[in-house]
Amino acid sequence: MCELFGASASEPTNLARWLGPFRQRGGGTADNGDGWGVAYWQDGPVRMEKSPEPGHQSRRLEELALTLRAPLVLAHVRKANFPPVPGMLNTHPFAHACCGREWVFAHNGTVPAVTRWPCASAICRPDGETDSETAFCHLLAGIAGEYAEGARPHWLELLTKLAKSISDTGQFNFLLSDGRSLYAYGHDRLHYREAAEEGLTLVASEPLSADGWRSFSPGELRVYRDGRLVADFCAGSLVATACA
Repeated sequence: MCELFGASASEPTNLARWLGPFRQRGGGTADNGDGWGVAYWQDGPVRMEKSPEPGHQSRRLEELALTLRAPLVLAHVRKANFPPVPGMLNTHPFAHACCGREWVFAHNGTVPAVTRWPCASAICRPDGETDSETAFCHLLAGIAGEYAEGARPHWLELLTKLAKSISDTGQFNFLLSDGRSLYAYGHDRLHYREAAEEGLTLVASEPLSADGWRSFSPGELRVYRDGRLVADFCAGSLVATACA
């Protein structure tokens, strides 16, 4: 079932040590061969590359894994479940505009019930058919009007509660970014590795090395900027914060 990878760093960083094994999770060492996608920011708008081909066979993903240098990265390898076929429009990550920013989102799990919820099309209308992108649109519709850049408790508490309401219908682990921060929500399958001395935090569905990884608590939202934790919410309650 799909896997996620995210990185937040204090400066552009080569992630080959981590993206190499993650690429292999795309149909090589794990059964996620229905597409891959990488979003990254390098002194400007988000750049996104993706393909419905197996990640472990992709020459372009191999090149990105070896050479990409960026302070903020969000990646995904897909196991097609809803709908159960590969396709470009259904390949993560997804991007939509809201609140004056471009947002990027990728999901692990299934939440098909959200496709039957009323959709706030004025905020976000899915381009593809996935429950994942529909859930993304519901998150954006929910925070519209409340979002404030940075680790502001009110809107992050709202985001956590919205995530929980969706996770209650299935399995909902996700990575989200507004181009500055990395928002990581762990419903039941997400891990993080913080290396303060390196100014680097990694988030992944499964540990990508034998050292330093810890599990998210169920229903935990962790927010990273420039490689460090700036907010930590669990089930809608702020449990730790640093810098706004």
